[in-house]
Amino acid sequence: MACDEPTALSGILMRQNSSSAVSLDFQPDADYRFVEALEDRYKCAYCHLVLRNPHQTGCGHRFCQQCILSLRELNAVPTCPVDKETIKMHEVFKDNCCKREVLNLHVFCKNIPNCNSKIMLGRYQEHLQQCLFESVPCTNDGCCDQILRKDLEEHLSQHCKFREEMCQYCNKYVVLVNIKNHEKNDCPDYPVPCLHNCSQIILKKETEKHHAVCPEVEVDCPYRQYGCLVKVKRGKLAEHENSALREHILQILDKNSQLEEQISDLYKSLECKEIKIQQLAEAIKKCEKELRQFTQLLGKNSNLMVSTQALANHLDKSARLESQVKQLIQMANQQQSKLDLQPLFDMIENVKQKIALMETYDQRLVVLEGQSSKHDLQINIHKAQLNKNEERFKLLEGTCYNGKLIWKITDYKMKKKEAVEGRVLSIFSQPFYTSRCGYRLCARAYLNGDGSGKGTHVSLYFVVMRGEFDSLLLWPFKQKVTLMLLDQSGKKNHIVEVFRADPNSSSFKRPDGEMNIASGCPRFVPHAVLENTKNTYIRDDTLFLKVVVDLTDLEEL
Repeated sequence: MACDEPTALSGILMRQNSSSAVSLDFQPDADYRFVEALEDRYKCAYCHLVLRNPHQTGCGHRFCQQCILSLRELNAVPTCPVDKETIKMHEVFKDNCCKREVLNLHVFCKNIPNCNSKIMLGRYQEHLQQCLFESVPCTNDGCCDQILRKDLEEHLSQHCKFREEMCQYCNKYVVLVNIKNHEKNDCPDYPVPCLHNCSQIILKKETEKHHAVCPEVEVDCPYRQYGCLVKVKRGKLAEHENSALREHILQILDKNSQLEEQISDLYKSLECKEIKIQQLAEAIKKCEKELRQFTQLLGKNSNLMVSTQALANHLDKSARLESQVKQLIQMANQQQSKLDLQPLFDMIENVKQKIALMETYDQRLVVLEGQSSKHDLQINIHKAQLNKNEERFKLLEGTCYNGKLIWKITDYKMKKKEAVEGRVLSIFSQPFYTSRCGYRLCARAYLNGDGSGKGTHVSLYFVVMRGEFDSLLLWPFKQKVTLMLLDQSGKKNHIVEVFRADPNSSSFKRPDGEMNIASGCPRFVPHAVLENTKNTYIRDDTLFLKVVVDLTDLEEL
């Protein structure tokens, strides 16, 4: 029985392969670098590459399995490209011995020279699944970066823009590229300024709660129901109530007068309805009398139809009158309940008594206000003196007299924001001295930069201030000055700038005013370095600056 020869060939090769399956394999199209030169006996006679699933023909030459199939597809009668012998398909067999030898050949990893591994060809793909220098895709959704396997963990935890980071406000994990949008739009714990400019910073989720107590929100006067239409900020509501006390009392009295007029009108209306009820009651009595008369006539009158009709008419009329009386009685009861105004009368009387009492207090209040003003003036004078003394004590407690200053700057983010917005461009340190009777000095910092460093750097300057002993000191100031940004990790990776005072500069002459023009470094430290999370110059929103004056050759008084 005839059969298609290519199909038969494929069947032969498949049966041979299935008889002894090999777990090891390699990719046929890869550019392998063998540790030792590849011998010709391991090369395919057709494609001249390393043999994959080698098969041997009757003429003794070896081919890749796929190459044998390709030869048959190209030629109806396939011939060996080496010796031109006809390839008989029934003589082709799988060369497992050669296959084992090929799979045991050693090759270099494709990631050489980074990876120096030498691997058996059959284990090549297995090695690539573990090679630290193999490029692998980032596993974070949305990231298309290809990373060396050895750097993948660091990329995932530190560099990937699609990694999840914890929101500093609500402690939820958010993809890094979305974290700013999350903070501004979705984070319930994000601090936002009050919409009514009360200078308070509140959590976004507490906005409505704060609105109910914010002193800057405009609210209606509590006496609106009595006619006061003023809208005032909640913080000044008590002040409005005190200043408009007389107006409020007059409005209450006017409202009470209107209520008394309404009560009077209701009484008159009630009297009219009572008269109408009496009239209806009399009509009912009249109807009842007529009914009795008709009943008597009914017994005497032989005309039953006429009597019955008249009786029915009177009964209908009586029913209608009775219904109207019930409605009027019900309306009268409702009016009576509405007119139960004794509590209102009691409240009006109470207000009148309070008004009389307040009028007696007017003169006394005038006297007390005068005394209160005098006391407030004295208290303000004492407060100013106490504040001045407190500031002086703080300066004395924190003052150094050895030519060294450690300046702690807290709330860095807020102060930088104020500088960016132009509200507070620079900040000054507390004064320090070269000795007890020495030069008086301080530092000045521009957190958003100054001059050539504006917007990109922190600028740090050294300032000579007017002191108590300037007339005894040598001028101009000539000492060497060191400016430092301190590393808070303990590794002492400080940023240091050193300069010597220029005796020709007006910054170092004897001060004529409170202080001289500042001199120093407009590009002291870049924001990118200072705020980099890898560095430890800022911790807990706090940084430390140090200024050291070289005291060499400086005589003490």
